[in-house]
Amino acid sequence: MDDCILDDKATTNEAKKYIQCLDRNIANLKRTQKTWINKLNLDLEKIQEDTGNTQLLPIFTRSLTSHTRFLEDSCRWRYLQKMPNATQAAIVYKRCEILLLDQYIATLKQPL
Repeated sequence: MDDCILDDKATTNEAKKYIQCLDRNIANLKRTQKTWINKLNLDLEKIQEDTGNTQLLPIFTRSLTSHTRFLEDSCRWRYLQKMPNATQAAIVYKRCEILLLDQYIATLKQPL
């Protein structure tokens, strides 16, 4: 994961590079998240096959949708609070997204 650093007196170009760095981190985190989601899907399908418990996968799928909405809404109000400064708003949104993706990946990694 890239260490993204932004100086308090950053120029517009430096802020742009910082946002691009945050975007790379988000892309990496989303790949990691997708890997864990795929693993859990396979694990839950196996459990369903072995036990006949058909409740797990639909609830897991619903939790994924709920988390996506939670992330978007949690970061959106922070974004809107920083408007009309679009650069600061984008930075706040992306930092929020990184934090919540990190937390969610840690949750997905918990053993079944």
